[in-house]
Amino acid sequence: MQGLSQIFKGLDCQSVKTYIQSGNIVFSARIRSVGQFVDAISRSIEKEYGFRPAIQLITAEALTSAIDSNPYPLATSEPKSLHLFFLESSPKKVDISNAKQLLSESESCTFSGSHIYLHAPQGIAPSKFAKGIDRVIHMPTTARNWRTVTKLAELASAT
Repeated sequence: MQGLSQIFKGLDCQSVKTYIQSGNIVFSARIRSVGQFVDAISRSIEKEYGFRPAIQLITAEALTSAIDSNPYPLATSEPKSLHLFFLESSPKKVDISNAKQLLSESESCTFSGSHIYLHAPQGIAPSKFAKGIDRVIHMPTTARNWRTVTKLAELASAT
């Protein structure tokens, strides 16, 4: 994460903070073009580490809005059971019935714009929904458990 932090600093980002070992970076920056900035990050990572990852930038405001829109407020008491999937945009073609067929009996999900909320009381590891949702909505996602989501929002508010 130290090297990743240095990449962001090299791209004129300020207040760079990392959180856990899964590529979570909180920073502030003046960005003229999100597409060009994401490309610069990807190219820098590829140069340093030999692979070009998919990158999603999420503003502090969007993160706070997603937290405020949580349709499973009771699940926050078990933050590892609640996951927020971030999508690049609202899915244009979603077959909700196919998506919901991936859910186990104990799971529930809610699609909300460019987010999917998954309540998985048995955990995310056995979840067929978590493993297969990218193929059902035909776009990549990245997901974080509720503890990580709220910690990132906390770090972002301090930036």
